[in-house]
Amino acid sequence: MKRMLKLWILSMGICLLVGLGFGAGAIYGTSTALADNAEQPAEFQVFWQAWTIVQRHFVDRDALDPVKLTHGAIRGMVNALGDDGHTAFLTPEEVTLQQSSIAGKFSGIGAQLGTKDGMPMIVAPFDGSPAALAGVKAGDLILAVDGEDVTRLPINEIVSRVRGDEGSTVTLTLFRADEQTSVEIAIVRGEIKVSAVSWGMIPHSDIAYLRLRQFSASATNEIVEALHEIEDAGAAGVVLDLRNNPGGLLVQAIGVTSQFLKDGNVLQEEDANGRIRAYAVQRGGVATDIPLVVLINPGTASSAEILSGAIQDYERGTLVGETTFGTGTVLQPYSLEDGSALMLGTRQWLTAEGRLIRKQGIQPDIEVILPVGTELLSPDAIKEMTAEEIWASDDLQFQKALEILTAQEK
Repeated sequence: MKRMLKLWILSMGICLLVGLGFGAGAIYGTSTALADNAEQPAEFQVFWQAWTIVQRHFVDRDALDPVKLTHGAIRGMVNALGDDGHTAFLTPEEVTLQQSSIAGKFSGIGAQLGTKDGMPMIVAPFDGSPAALAGVKAGDLILAVDGEDVTRLPINEIVSRVRGDEGSTVTLTLFRADEQTSVEIAIVRGEIKVSAVSWGMIPHSDIAYLRLRQFSASATNEIVEALHEIEDAGAAGVVLDLRNNPGGLLVQAIGVTSQFLKDGNVLQEEDANGRIRAYAVQRGGVATDIPLVVLINPGTASSAEILSGAIQDYERGTLVGETTFGTGTVLQPYSLEDGSALMLGTRQWLTAEGRLIRKQGIQPDIEVILPVGTELLSPDAIKEMTAEEIWASDDLQFQKALEILTAQEK
C-alpha cells in the first residue's frame, strides 16, 4: 500500500530536489528558448481578461507586481499538468539553487523538506548538518520561519526564507506531533557539503551498510570507490539504503545501476509518441554478485526508482520498505527570458522490463512500514553503536534487511 507523502523532496538550505535539481532525468546544458510566436488557443483570452480585471480593480495596489503575477500564473499552469513533484517552474533564484544542489555543495541548514496533509514538514535533516546539530527531527512540522507563519506558503517560498548566507541565523517554529508540543530552534546556517555516498561495516558482522543519498555528478565515482573498499573489508553482503534519495542525473542513474548488474537494460524511456528507447547496462560493474538488500520508502524517487526497479526486475536483490514516490518523467529544461525556467517532463521512464514508474512507484518485495518521523539509521550512526543497540532501534526496515542477509549466509 502506497503511503504517499505528497512530497516535493526539497532540501532546505538545499537543493530543490524531486523534480527540480534532482528530478531524475534532468538533462542539463540542453535548454532551448520557447518560440516567440507560438500559436495561442482562444481560451487564452480568458487569462488576459482576468489579468485586466485584477490590474484595474484589486484594492491593494502594492500587490500588483507583474513579475510575481506572471510567475504565479506560469506555476499554476505547470501544476495543472499533474506531474506532481517533477515538472516545475523555477524562478531565477530557484534556478541558482538548483545549480548549486547538483554540485552537492550549498549554503543553508541542511534538511529535506516535504508536505504532509498540506503542511510543510521536515522529511529528514542531513547527517551532521546545522539542522541536525540544532535538534531538528524528521517529522517536525514547520509552523513559522523567523516568527512569520509559513503554513500557507508554497514549498519554494519556504525554502527561499530558510536559505541564507553562511553564518547567519534562522529560527524555525516546529510542531512535534508525537509530543504535541511546539519548539523554536535557532539554526546557524552553514556550508553544506553533501557526499553522495557513505558506508560502514555493521558491528560484529560481515555485512556492509551502503547509503546513497543522491545521484549528483559524483555519484558513480563515489559508489565505485565505496564498493572497492567494501570488497577489501571482506563484506559478504550489502544493505543499500535508497530511502529519502530524491534522484538526480540520468547519466548517474545508469552508471550507479551498472555497478550491480552484469548485462541487460537499466531502464527504458518512452516519448509522447510511444517510441521506446532502452538504456543498456554498462559492462564492468564492480558488485554484480555480492548479496544485496535495497531499502526504499516514499522519499525514494526518480533515479533511485530506476535503480530499485532494475534490481527488482533482474531479481538481483530484495527490496524492503515502502512503495517509492513515483516520479518518472525526463525533465527537459527550457530557459525563459527573465532567467526563470520550465523543467518540463517530455518523456517518461519505464523499468528494464517495461513497468511504468510515473505515479506508480516501485513496490517493495517485503513491505515494512515505519511511522513518519522514525529515526533512520545511517552508516555514520552505526559506527558508534553496538549490535544490540542496532537491534533495539526503531528502524525495522534496516533490521529486516539484516535478517535477510544473515539468513542467506547460513
